[in-house]
Amino acid sequence: MEFTSNNLTFIIVTFKSRNVIFDCLNSLPKNFSKLIIENSSDEELKKEIEQNYVDTHVILSTNIGMGAGNNIGILKSKTDFVYILNPDVKFNENTFKFLNNSITNLKDFAILSPISDNLNYPNYKVETRTNISSDELNKDLMPVSEIDGYSMIINKKYFSDKNYFDENFFMYLENVDLCLRAKKNNGKLFIVQKSKINHLGAKAVDKKFHEQIEYSRNWHWMWSKFYFNKKYKGILISLIIGLTSLLINSFKYFIYMLILNKIKKKAYLMRISGLWNSMIGKTSWYRPKIN
Repeated sequence: MEFTSNNLTFIIVTFKSRNVIFDCLNSLPKNFSKLIIENSSDEELKKEIEQNYVDTHVILSTNIGMGAGNNIGILKSKTDFVYILNPDVKFNENTFKFLNNSITNLKDFAILSPISDNLNYPNYKVETRTNISSDELNKDLMPVSEIDGYSMIINKKYFSDKNYFDENFFMYLENVDLCLRAKKNNGKLFIVQKSKINHLGAKAVDKKFHEQIEYSRNWHWMWSKFYFNKKYKGILISLIIGLTSLLINSFKYFIYMLILNKIKKKAYLMRISGLWNSMIGKTSWYRPKIN
């Protein structure tokens, strides 16, 4: 197996990402098609990217979330494989060469990725049980149970019903959900250990919007956790977990209110709101207040 410009498309969802997207694009192999879903509808960014990068197309969108944005790119792609990438990820000089060298004898996979070059923050969780055959397993490939969403190469055939990312998730856990469904379809997940990528971590949005983005992250993390638990553990277990979490976060909210920490107080208020909205069945409607 080998990735070429004929079988792989890069897909990047951006939102106020001008500060990182050019470094990302400059690090990628030049002869591959790239689809960028620009979730802040920045027409100037679209023009600048398309004028300066060959085979790179920008699709303007409202802020529809990571999963929904990735789905637009996947459905528009014409290749068997798509590389889902966050804009705050950069390839090293030999990332792609080592990636292809490592998968030469790989017969099949559902999702795989290069490995993060920061060992303190791995982009995977290890599989405890696996049915990987001996001829597929080598020192370059590590079978895993979960791969982070900032770097995922997806084999589209494992989602032939076009049920890629669950768009109910605005952000958080949509990648875990995708991995679980891939494994349910007997798909195998791998980390390529010789191929390294650099992830800046929570830098995909310009830092001047940091406060509003943090509030949004807190809201959606709690919304997504309850929705995920309900989807995989059932309503009763998810309610027990959710109510416990609601009490804990309410207690912390009152603590920060008493000590007059406005930022922490607001963050926990957002967590309470996100969780409550998910518990009563509302969609992940919250969006950061960014012009």
